[in-house]
Amino acid sequence: MTARRWAHAAAVLAVIAAVALGTVTADAAGSVRTVASRLGSVGVRAAGGTGAGRHDAAASSCNPKASSIRPSGPPQVTAGSYMATIKARGYLIAGVDQSTYHFGFLNPLNKQIEGFDIDMIHAIAKAIFGDPDKVEFKAISDAERVPDIQKGSVDIVAHTMTITCQRLQQVDFSSVYFDAKQRVLVQSSSTATSLASLRGQKVCATTGSDSLGVIAAAGAKPVSVLYWTDCLVLLQQDQVAAISTDDSILDGLAAQDPFTKLIGPGLTDEPYGLAISKQHPDFVAFVNAVLQQGRTDGQWAASYAHWIGGQVPAPPVAQYAS
Repeated sequence: MTARRWAHAAAVLAVIAAVALGTVTADAAGSVRTVASRLGSVGVRAAGGTGAGRHDAAASSCNPKASSIRPSGPPQVTAGSYMATIKARGYLIAGVDQSTYHFGFLNPLNKQIEGFDIDMIHAIAKAIFGDPDKVEFKAISDAERVPDIQKGSVDIVAHTMTITCQRLQQVDFSSVYFDAKQRVLVQSSSTATSLASLRGQKVCATTGSDSLGVIAAAGAKPVSVLYWTDCLVLLQQDQVAAISTDDSILDGLAAQDPFTKLIGPGLTDEPYGLAISKQHPDFVAFVNAVLQQGRTDGQWAASYAHWIGGQVPAPPVAQYAS
């Protein structure tokens, strides 16, 4: 790398260290304290499989965008519901990302977890408690999202998580709250023009992401790591030729390193949903009611304008299984 790029990479690494992943709790006053943090080596491994999601045989038998439970009205905490259980506990437990700029990240300046995904969680907490800050955030990797829901260690996951037919066999999802497209991020000096032009070269994605299958199908060599910021480090160190995942995530990485660029068209449709245990259909319907409020009262648009910027589109129209 040039001296200028090394200097910028060092600055990015400093930010990554500052947002080292951990578990944090937002108390009623809105303060955030770090309970535990973990920042280890990047931990690279070649991804030999095709990844979860798009290539699953059940893909032709479901519609991921119209798979959720229709709410019966405004969000209400009814006696005996899972929402009542959460309310009795005193806080909502949410599995989130702390390293995806714009969507879920720990701001090193104010020590707050922030982003578009985080706003969705605050809205749900407000609907349960009347207080958006009654949340315990648990930082998890992509690979931990489904297991943590199934184990019950979190109530909900807000983690740029694409609704896929395979995942729908394991967990339930809210209605779609954001639409993304898979694209490719390379160094500014790269001559690559698309994922297809990277055939035979190493392309990074996270373990547990459905991006790995698309990379492999294009003839590139998938390299998997725990976190998207790990992919950025590998790209800066010339250990991979590119990163490929949702454009929403890549935009955040590009904002951290101006010596990168997005290339090629959108490869796949990536509808995001909030993941919830199949044991709590009442909570799924409740969350969908909260999301619908946000679509109609301007909260969704305000969050999009604040975190993502640019021209604010209309929010995804809610579709349900019935």
